[in-house]
Amino acid sequence: MMDPGTAKPKQIFRIATAHGVSRPAAAIACIVLLGLVLLPTFAGRNLIQDLIFLFYMLALAQCWNLLAGYAGLISVGQQAFVGLGGYVLFALTLVAGLNPLLAIPVAGIVSAALALPTALIVFRLRGAYFAIGTWVVAEVYRLGFAQVKALGGGTGTSLTPSVTASVPGIEWIKTLLDVRTPAARDIASYWLALALVVGTLAFVYFLLRSRQGLALGAIRDREAAAASLGVDITSIKLAVYVATATMTGMIGALIYLQKARISPDAAFSVLDWTAYVIFITVIGGIGTIEGPIIGAVVFYLMQRYLADFGAWYLILLGTLGILVMLLAPRGLWGLLSRRYDLTLFPTRRRLETEPDE
Repeated sequence: MMDPGTAKPKQIFRIATAHGVSRPAAAIACIVLLGLVLLPTFAGRNLIQDLIFLFYMLALAQCWNLLAGYAGLISVGQQAFVGLGGYVLFALTLVAGLNPLLAIPVAGIVSAALALPTALIVFRLRGAYFAIGTWVVAEVYRLGFAQVKALGGGTGTSLTPSVTASVPGIEWIKTLLDVRTPAARDIASYWLALALVVGTLAFVYFLLRSRQGLALGAIRDREAAAASLGVDITSIKLAVYVATATMTGMIGALIYLQKARISPDAAFSVLDWTAYVIFITVIGGIGTIEGPIIGAVVFYLMQRYLADFGAWYLILLGTLGILVMLLAPRGLWGLLSRRYDLTLFPTRRRLETEPDE
């Protein structure tokens, strides 16, 4: 027992975000990334196309997760920015003659510019009304682009071969890998999609580790308490909404550069670009970076092996979603992380104490 006259030992308090598994996970991630970069040198074209699909669905899921899982903005209208990005790319390449690679970031900038006035409208709504409002905005965009005759009107249009062949690096890929132009275009799209999904993951990760990320975590855990501590809720949500619109617009531009054809119904499809993305995020684990990765892989495998079953495929998707929400409200990653104490992307802060020596 300590003598009453003896001074109490001092303790040092610090905020930690690192986790024991984070460094090995980073090393494994680097190896996986290197393997993905080199994959086109030996993989078939079908696998390349499948991975392109997986990459852009994962990137879209990360954007929606940041919007809904952290900022609390449950949007069912993110297809507005997918379609907007695609149409901006078509307009810049077909009408303005801009190189497709340069058109992708421009599509993101245009999406951000239009997200600001959109936010002024939908941010007046709350809860379910916000969700419906975002869907209505997406429908307005769809109807608006259906009237643009220069871009095919309601039936849509296609990129010309001169545009699709003008992507930088295609000739180099043809020479290096000894493939034809369509395969070289897929490989270029694959590397662009890989770069975009890695950039999206890096942006979300470093944002959540910043001071703004700390505010987002507080909003996710309890918005009223975050506001009472001085967090500017509206500004944070607006910044996240514009940032996700920018990334979604760039992803949409890449999607339709790879598809080489666009139409209003396809570009602004709520099923393809929002409903499936919500499914991915929910079954994987909303409010985590790892969750959408798990969800995207599960969704890809189900679509790859069950899509031929027609309506049964959709029934199985719905059944899986319901079961996960009932049995694992935190998603599949929530089950894994709680059972094995795993953290691949450490973003949560925790207070640690240690004696002052």
